[in-house]
Amino acid sequence: MRSAAPRILKGLGFAVLALLLVLVITTFRPGRATLAAAPAPPKDAVDAVRVAGHLAQALRFKTISHEDPKNDDYAELDGLRAFLEATYPKVHTTLSREIINGHALVYIWRGTDPSLKPVLLTAHQDVVPIEPGTEQSWEHPPFEGAIAGGFVWGRGARDDKGSLIAILEAAEALISEGFKPRRSAYLAFGFDEEVGGLNGAKRVAESFAAKGTRFDYVLDEGGVVSDGIIPDLVTPVALVGVTEKGFVTVELLVEMPTGHSSIPPPQTSVGILAAAIDRLEREQLPPRLTGTSRRLLETIAPELPFRKRLTMSNLWLFERLVVSALTKDPATNASVRTTTAPTLFEAGVKENILPSTARALINFRILPGDTVDGVVAHVREVVADERVRVKRRERNFSEPPSASSTDSRAYQLIENTIHQLFPQALVSPSLVLGATDARHYTSVADGVYRFAPMVLHKRDLQTIHGTNERTSVDAMGTAVRFYMQLLRAGD
Repeated sequence: MRSAAPRILKGLGFAVLALLLVLVITTFRPGRATLAAAPAPPKDAVDAVRVAGHLAQALRFKTISHEDPKNDDYAELDGLRAFLEATYPKVHTTLSREIINGHALVYIWRGTDPSLKPVLLTAHQDVVPIEPGTEQSWEHPPFEGAIAGGFVWGRGARDDKGSLIAILEAAEALISEGFKPRRSAYLAFGFDEEVGGLNGAKRVAESFAAKGTRFDYVLDEGGVVSDGIIPDLVTPVALVGVTEKGFVTVELLVEMPTGHSSIPPPQTSVGILAAAIDRLEREQLPPRLTGTSRRLLETIAPELPFRKRLTMSNLWLFERLVVSALTKDPATNASVRTTTAPTLFEAGVKENILPSTARALINFRILPGDTVDGVVAHVREVVADERVRVKRRERNFSEPPSASSTDSRAYQLIENTIHQLFPQALVSPSLVLGATDARHYTSVADGVYRFAPMVLHKRDLQTIHGTNERTSVDAMGTAVRFYMQLLRAGD
């Protein structure tokens, strides 16, 4: 036994040294994506101030999508369409336009080579409402379209009228300079993305399918150039969404006899429902890294301080540690698990009456690899109370779409264009945490990507769907140049 011990210790020593060597090699090897030596950016003379003015005017149309479409004011969409017609005359005389389901806009720019698959650039016309009671917190009224301090202020400035205006500005400018595409380009603008896109983008995609139109790629909103959002990362990262999370809303309903609050039962309908929600928040679906999230971590690892670089460069060893760390922050937690968010609770009509019904809606954003049916089964298992009825809302749900390839010509085209306009940025595939219209086009395109060519700083995170939504004047000029170069390079 004594003679074997030194050999065992020696073997362990060699194993430890080998492990350390592997860790060092993997930590300091080049990442999957590095800072590119970008070619000179296009020398397009874009008047960013004029573009910002057009965006400001577009923001004045209250194209709000409500949960109940009966509350939508379609006259605002009509007004926005008339504004686009007047502002972009060359687009409306050179491209053909089709109006789908009353308000979705599809423009077709016919290419000179019909053998090439067309491309589709898309954005949406609608915006979310302003939360009642927050109007006075805006530095500038949300539908005034103010330009101040180098920014355009208003609901939709980022999500998503900024992209819509930039795409049309790019097309108008290219037409003015005599550009004629070889590859046909389609522009599609839905009108109900904020409530699922079922009447807008979904109907547009169905019209493409019915005509046999298939796209080389689709580019929608979703990813951005992230600057200062990822902790300890100084280098900006252009996040190109190659997939997005699915979603489903589950209704919980408790029905009990009503009565006077002076003689309550051991548990009221409110108490039963609250306990069920508490269990769902405490017992969530387990976190894990998807292939897309793993790729992002490996991309940014070389730009991080040594300790984080070591762990993220060696996920084969530290994956559980990294995933556990990511769950500690809501922003990163959402990238590694199907999230659970109670969003609506209804019960009671008077303070001294026991409510006969209590109802809650729980919204789940589904990580690729999980499914709608799996989420509903998870809810039933965790609630485990026959007094609580569990029902999936049927109106609007979506499975996570398959990830588009990063080896395609289309992805490389998008990546190269990003490097031209944002030369300091890393480019990485990413998982989009919200839902976009892009998912409706997966059946009619070889690749579906999600990227809006604008920088997003940490300070701006809370303004999207929140108070003081804005985008900078300079950013609008850059976005126009991005789409111009993308359309040129696509030929």
